[in-house]
Amino acid sequence: MLPAFWRALRRLCAAIGLLYLLVTLTPMVRWWGLLLADKWTDGDAPVLIVLTGSSLGPAVMGESSYRRAVYAVLAERQHPYREIWITGAGGTEAPIASLMADFLVSHGIDRAKIHLETDSQTTRESGERIRTLLSGAEAALLSSDYHMYRAVRVFARAGLPVRPLPAPDALKRAEHWDHRWSAFIDLTAETIKIVYYRVRGWI
Repeated sequence: MLPAFWRALRRLCAAIGLLYLLVTLTPMVRWWGLLLADKWTDGDAPVLIVLTGSSLGPAVMGESSYRRAVYAVLAERQHPYREIWITGAGGTEAPIASLMADFLVSHGIDRAKIHLETDSQTTRESGERIRTLLSGAEAALLSSDYHMYRAVRVFARAGLPVRPLPAPDALKRAEHWDHRWSAFIDLTAETIKIVYYRVRGWI
């Protein structure tokens, strides 16, 4: 009994060690990130939709929300939009969408063109609610690179085809060996969500 336990433990440790080497020393994370980022466009459209991301607690944006807000500012400077919609809640005291809007305004974007949708709790809900609010308007969709594959298909299934505008996130972290594990975890979680959404028929 005991020898069998140690053999199993050695195999587990060997598997963990191999995974560590693959994630840390190979371009696996970058390849995976490119796969989930899917298609890249310039995001040129009358309307920009920005999906909220993580939070660090009440009234504090998380890393993915911050990155998405930064790239929304850069996208606006390159292609000034008629409207910018930020969708998702992510907090009750101060919705992440509101915090991201404040960030955009602090970087010179006119608040009058920014609209919030803070009832959605999932990507699927964001797609359905934004579709009803935009009534088929041509739009670009900005989210983290690893989230784009699922997000674009969710919006298309909801009836609102969009131009994907991935915000480099996992791909940025993949450039540094000590950040690859956090990217690997996000890619793994997102792949599980893709499978779940596909099984449910949402993408």
